[in-house]
Amino acid sequence: MFSEETVRDLPPSAKLVLKVLEYNGGLTQKEIVEKSRLSQRTVRDALDRLQEADVVEKDIYIPDARQNLYRLTVEDAKATIEAE
Repeated sequence: MFSEETVRDLPPSAKLVLKVLEYNGGLTQKEIVEKSRLSQRTVRDALDRLQEADVVEKDIYIPDARQNLYRLTVEDAKATIEAE
């Protein structure tokens, strides 16, 4: 699903956010904060790092366009489904 090198170099907070998205699918930043119990600033930084690594992508959250929906990139999501 993700290359081991990419994940290994991430800080623990980014790894936790990655796992939260892996288990729950697409979430808003607020939902990630609630599920991970990390601070909003920490989640924002983790999401930035994950986007830079092309592991997470950001889309518009349809029910509330002021928020963004974060989810695993399409390639990673396909790899997760194939692995199961």
